[in-house]
Amino acid sequence: MKAIVHAEKDGFEGLSVREVDEKVPKAGEVRVKLKTAGLNHRDLFVVLNRHKHTDPPVIVGSDGAGVVDAVGEGVKDVKIGDEVMINPSLGWKEKSDAPPAGFDILGHPTDGTFSEKIVVHAENVVAKPSYLTWEEAGVLSLAALTAYRALFTRGNVQSGMKVLIPGIGSGVATFMLQFAKAAGATVYVTSRSQEKCKKALEIGADKAIDTGVDWDEELNGEKMDLIIDCVGAATMNKSLKQLRQGGTIVTFGSSTGDVMQLDLRAFFYGQFNFLGSTMGSGEEYKEMVQFIEKHQIRPVVDQVYPLEQYMEAFHRLENAKQLGKIGLKMG
Repeated sequence: MKAIVHAEKDGFEGLSVREVDEKVPKAGEVRVKLKTAGLNHRDLFVVLNRHKHTDPPVIVGSDGAGVVDAVGEGVKDVKIGDEVMINPSLGWKEKSDAPPAGFDILGHPTDGTFSEKIVVHAENVVAKPSYLTWEEAGVLSLAALTAYRALFTRGNVQSGMKVLIPGIGSGVATFMLQFAKAAGATVYVTSRSQEKCKKALEIGADKAIDTGVDWDEELNGEKMDLIIDCVGAATMNKSLKQLRQGGTIVTFGSSTGDVMQLDLRAFFYGQFNFLGSTMGSGEEYKEMVQFIEKHQIRPVVDQVYPLEQYMEAFHRLENAKQLGKIGLKMG
């Protein structure tokens, strides 16, 4: 079968489409013939930073959807022919304050979804909602699960809340916009791109502002109940200034750097809640799927590329050209 493998060289030079052997599912496992897969920033980090040429070769990719074509011994709830999405969260079954020891994500160091077929544990597949296209189902899992935990489990979003999402454009941010609106919140977003601001308004944002302007002025002094910030150092202090006293800020990424200065006095006088989040459990994944089915939420799909055009997909993501999710089509 064909797969996108990272090996022998660091960075993008180590990526190539190769013929690799199909795997046979063991007890408790299933094999999925993938229709589509989704690209995430995590895949960029794996290729550019985490996986080295001295490491064993790895098939990258965390998101995917397809049809089960083989099942291992003892699998009862999944059968050949089932249309499924893959939950990339490994070793985290139940909702908890933090991931358990041994938690990992599909696609590094475990072989991932950028291949024509993949073997995963039966617990890591969930029936594909029938209203989703293969392109939508294939790009959903990692970003939607990350958004769901950050917004609901950690942020405890409620109807009537005012929610700010800096840096709209990523798959996670677009899911958070859709999820928060479905939950009854008023949602504000920021972006450096006027095109992305316009698109955010089209998919439900109540207000979209330029990241580079004075947010307080643009929001007329309006303060937020909840802010979900994945941009990091570049926006964190601006985000905190927009938070009401006693409000909550959740962070799950730091694309502009990990180190920042924080005005502790303003923080503790503001009675702020500062929470971290990452991915989510199998329990939250199932809750997320139920939520999107109830509200008929569809991923915002930016572009879908043939498997062989993977470098175009990676470069589009690296250059932050996308709004929503980028996909890869198998076969």
